[in-house]
Amino acid sequence: MLHAKIRSLPAFHQRFVRNALLISAGLLSFACTKKSAKTEEGVAVVVPNARSTWIRNFNPFFKSQARWPATAGIYEPTIILNREKGKFVPWLAESWHWKDKNETLILQIRKGPLWADGMPLLATDVAFTFRLMKKFKALDQFSIWEHLKDVDVVGQEVHFHFRHPFTLPALFLVGQQPIVPEHIWSKIKDPVKFADPEPVGSGPFNQVLSFKNQMYEIGANPNYWQEGKPGIKKFRLPAFGGNEALSLAIIKGEVDWAGAFIPAIDRIYVNKDPAHHGYNSPALEGTVMLYANTKKAPFTHPEVRKAISQAINRKMIVRIAMQGNARPADATGFSDLYKKYRSQKALDEEGDWTKFNPQKAEEIFDQAGLKRGKDGLRTLPDGSPWKVDLNCVVGWSDWIIAAEIMVKNLRAVGIDATLRTYAFGAWFSKLQLGEFQLSMSWSDGAATPYSFYQRQMSRDTVKPLGVPAENNWQRFESEKADKLLAAFAGSGSEKERMFLAEELQREFIRQAPAIPIFPGPSWGEYNTKRIEGFPTKENPYALLAPYKAPGQLLVMVELRPAGTKPLSDNPGEGAAPTSQPPSKATR
Repeated sequence: MLHAKIRSLPAFHQRFVRNALLISAGLLSFACTKKSAKTEEGVAVVVPNARSTWIRNFNPFFKSQARWPATAGIYEPTIILNREKGKFVPWLAESWHWKDKNETLILQIRKGPLWADGMPLLATDVAFTFRLMKKFKALDQFSIWEHLKDVDVVGQEVHFHFRHPFTLPALFLVGQQPIVPEHIWSKIKDPVKFADPEPVGSGPFNQVLSFKNQMYEIGANPNYWQEGKPGIKKFRLPAFGGNEALSLAIIKGEVDWAGAFIPAIDRIYVNKDPAHHGYNSPALEGTVMLYANTKKAPFTHPEVRKAISQAINRKMIVRIAMQGNARPADATGFSDLYKKYRSQKALDEEGDWTKFNPQKAEEIFDQAGLKRGKDGLRTLPDGSPWKVDLNCVVGWSDWIIAAEIMVKNLRAVGIDATLRTYAFGAWFSKLQLGEFQLSMSWSDGAATPYSFYQRQMSRDTVKPLGVPAENNWQRFESEKADKLLAAFAGSGSEKERMFLAEELQREFIRQAPAIPIFPGPSWGEYNTKRIEGFPTKENPYALLAPYKAPGQLLVMVELRPAGTKPLSDNPGEGAAPTSQPPSKATR
């Protein structure tokens, strides 16, 4: 009877119900068995994301491919953006300032940090890291050298000389970069292909204790420069093939810290042990997008992209796929990270094409020559069938359900759409190389809309088809957007930046370089039975999401065994100064 009822539901409903039943069955089975073996004291089991297997790669220049916590934990940045508080906090750099009419950014590098081999971390290591990115362009994943002219060192200061005025965006782009040791990486012939299996980092957890394809362990740095930190011995990272298996492990109490989508999380997780189980998932991620490859017809036309958007029922996606843990996106593409910049005026005047309007979508397709054939399916202007694949990741259940809804929506307006799911590596490779028509993926950004829109519309981030791109996978560029971005980057006036942000929103709305679906929650769950110190809803000192580098560092250094004293009076504020003020010559 139950199975008959399930089969009567739409496909995406069936999948969701079966996933919920799978988790419930696992909980029932778990309740009838003995408790799992106790994890040794001072060990935190962390799962930043679901992967079926681990590949030993700790190269910090490639954020999406490096094993956790290579980019923030093994190696460290100079500055961290605390997204929860919307402020920059000092890390390897203890202070910073601009000069030369905002064309030079000066970082004061702190004294005291050591590399894992005992060598001191110097300002020259910071400069070397950026020069290496200039020499090997593939390492410059965020195109900082499109703006940077030169880097030099004066004592413990690093001077970044830009080609134009560069203010808050520079602080983010420079600050987030993981720093590597010159005495190690200068000897590597090809750092682009280097997997860095035995990393030599300065971070709080820089020891690779063991590594297998289903489990690895990262040990604490015994000589970490922040006194009394870290508070735990090591992190253990098991592999999970999908959200369902990961969710079950979290609910069973086998995971201390995770970033996962758990359906009905209050009922099936928090309420099982409210004294220890918690989560905090604010909409401070980049917006989850449907990317249309703008180098492949008919997605080259903005009106076609807008019509695809209008065919999508976001309210259904949020209700069913996200279980209400999100809201429909609007045509600015903004998440709550940029709420102070969001312009309702721009939306009203330019037209919000994220509203569900399949009739309008059909009209636009007809006008574009994408008309229905005798079989009811649309054809390209040359009369050939318009077949569309929509790519998604195997095991990401929330995204898959969202993608199934979108495919159903597209078929309803006559598009012969098919969902294609791939293991993460294959999916991401297709995304990076531009080997897709439509693909779900994330977006990212920083304290201002600059980085978000640069990665959506700037020629600086466009790579040719077949060349891996870290962002701007849709390969869209706008000359107008570049001019606005340059003006925003060089402005020292908040009023002017607000105006420029509105103009950037207008350009995004007019061009539809990507199709926003919903602002991404920063998924984060914790279990305080063994480990404490996590950000909570009551004390959100940083994002809880363990996958969000470099902000995850703010949490990693605060974790401690349950029942012990907090490690900081003001967590999330960055590290205190450890060195002398700048010399008079450079102050």
